[in-house]
Amino acid sequence: MLGPAWSHGREWMDLRCRGVRNANAYILVYDICCVESFEYVKMIRQQIVEHREGSSHEVPILVVGSKRDLQRQRFTPRRAVSVLVKKTWKCGYVECSAKFNWHVTLLFKELLGIAVARGLRQNHTSIRLQGALQRNRCSVM
Repeated sequence: MLGPAWSHGREWMDLRCRGVRNANAYILVYDICCVESFEYVKMIRQQIVEHREGSSHEVPILVVGSKRDLQRQRFTPRRAVSVLVKKTWKCGYVECSAKFNWHVTLLFKELLGIAVARGLRQNHTSIRLQGALQRNRCSVM
């Protein structure tokens, strides 16, 4: 996730961030125990949507809830966040735990699935799906 200075939105339009603004897909990660991190993801997602309006294709966005191993300390029920992200935002949603390696590969599978479903593969030869998700190897470029 990008630093707190992004919360003001100035950096989004900075020329140095052109690569971020023009990415083919986004993974936005928040801490399921920290409401502020989710609010930050909401703001970044809104900036992506506003910047990409009028684009020829919808850019894939996957929202990832991190620290699933700490789910007893979460700020809101999983279902509430999942419904908001999937139904209202029309984004993919996965929860994972880097600490225990839970669903880490799944989040990349999910992002690639969204990209293929939206026709991104045909438009962008830089995405190489073949063999990308073999165990202990990821080659999304």
